[in-house]
Amino acid sequence: MDVVKVFGDNLKYYRQKLDLSQEAFAEKSGLHRTYISGIERYKRNVSLENIQRIADALEVETYMLFVEEVEKDGIL
Repeated sequence: MDVVKVFGDNLKYYRQKLDLSQEAFAEKSGLHRTYISGIERYKRNVSLENIQRIADALEVETYMLFVEEVEKDGIL
């Protein structure tokens, strides 16, 4: 499992599910837009503190950001 890719894909999925742009999500999470972009493009490693901030802002359990092949809207 490529944890950086799984995390980035899940971040993007849940962010879009909330209908938030990267900029709006960055503001909600207290992180910078380019940092969020870097995570979604698999260019950034994320600290534990920022993982929790992201999960809180997405309103999901932290572990959901690491679930590979999670069923999303009934589609695997």
